[in-house]
Amino acid sequence: MSDDATTALVTALERLSRAQREAAARIAGDLGRPRAALGVVRLLRVRGPVQLCEVADTLRVDASVASRQVGALVEGGYVRRTVDETDRRARTLELTDAGHRLAAQSDDRFDAFVAEAFADWSAEDLADAIDHVRDVADAISSVSQEAPPR
Repeated sequence: MSDDATTALVTALERLSRAQREAAARIAGDLGRPRAALGVVRLLRVRGPVQLCEVADTLRVDASVASRQVGALVEGGYVRRTVDETDRRARTLELTDAGHRLAAQSDDRFDAFVAEAFADWSAEDLADAIDHVRDVADAISSVSQEAPPR
């Protein structure tokens, strides 16, 4: 890849990352929650009960960061900690009824945002974009998973 193409790709990825963070922050603000909280709630909605280490791994954050995010959600009544049936020493995190309502509200807001943002795109253009974004994410993940820790 040429230096120009590398620079252009990195710049485009930075723009995408900023746009995604800004959209998520706007939606989280509308829901009165921190942006990071929505990531945890959405993860628990998709995966169901998980341990804290899985939250940290999936969100690519340090366990202490995940613990603070989850702690705030527990205090807010959106998440509960229960004893893990397979490892009684561990705690499992799961959504409460309020957490499920927040996840549904979050989904509705994201759906509306995406519908508005891509209203002028054809189904074919949208499908192509989805494929390309997945390919980009897979390419980056494949290298980052192979790289030795620093």
